[in-house]
Amino acid sequence: MTDTSPLLRILGIMKALRTPQTGCPWDLEQTFSSIVPYTIEEAYEVADAVESGDMDMLKDELGDLLLQVVFHARMAEEAGHFNFFDVATAISDKMERRHPHVFGDAKRADAENVRANWEEMKASERASKAKTSPASLLDDIAVALPGLSRAVKLQKRAARVGFDWDQAAPIFAKLDEEISELKAEMQVEPPNVARLEDELGDVLFVAANIARHLGVDPEAAIRSTNAKFTRRFKWMEENADLVDLSLEEMEQVWIQAKTQTA
Repeated sequence: MTDTSPLLRILGIMKALRTPQTGCPWDLEQTFSSIVPYTIEEAYEVADAVESGDMDMLKDELGDLLLQVVFHARMAEEAGHFNFFDVATAISDKMERRHPHVFGDAKRADAENVRANWEEMKASERASKAKTSPASLLDDIAVALPGLSRAVKLQKRAARVGFDWDQAAPIFAKLDEEISELKAEMQVEPPNVARLEDELGDVLFVAANIARHLGVDPEAAIRSTNAKFTRRFKWMEENADLVDLSLEEMEQVWIQAKTQTA
């Protein structure tokens, strides 16, 4: 068994930071809600480290993410709800329960069967957690997920009962339809921001569906495009005085940037 002293050390540090009178004023004033943005940010920084391939960075970012778990667990312990070890026990129980082919008597299965069994068990767990209303396929898909990621998860759940296209091609007609509706809304005077947001959301939702059918992660795709835009715009800044250029002239520099950068 791995030495647990580093884990006990960080738990002790967090306890000290949250100790009234002697702890850190900033840490003491935090709540579950106030540190959620940091938790989300740290998860994204883990993703950045993975994409960079920098293992030292990944180690640091995983530590920052672990700190967020420790922070939430400490506040829950102070409120008498649960502690860090309850969290660890709960996820351990869940992993053993969802892997009967490893920890139980179930026959070892291939990856596809494992995935199917996993989803069946999650559905059963959702049903057992339902209080007053019937469990929905869409339950437990976190609202705080990035929009495109949540769209894909919603679509995957709906697809389980056949509410889905068989292939990607027909979805492009739906995309054209949604774009036409957005263009029509753009002609309305005065502009209705809520309606524009709604129509643009429909376009993005269909785009996420296309990505799903193509086997592409839309969040990864937009991150890649963001990085590409950043590289090309920085090249423009380094090779031209953009402030003095017209939009048409900047477009010509942009074309050069595309040929000079990956």
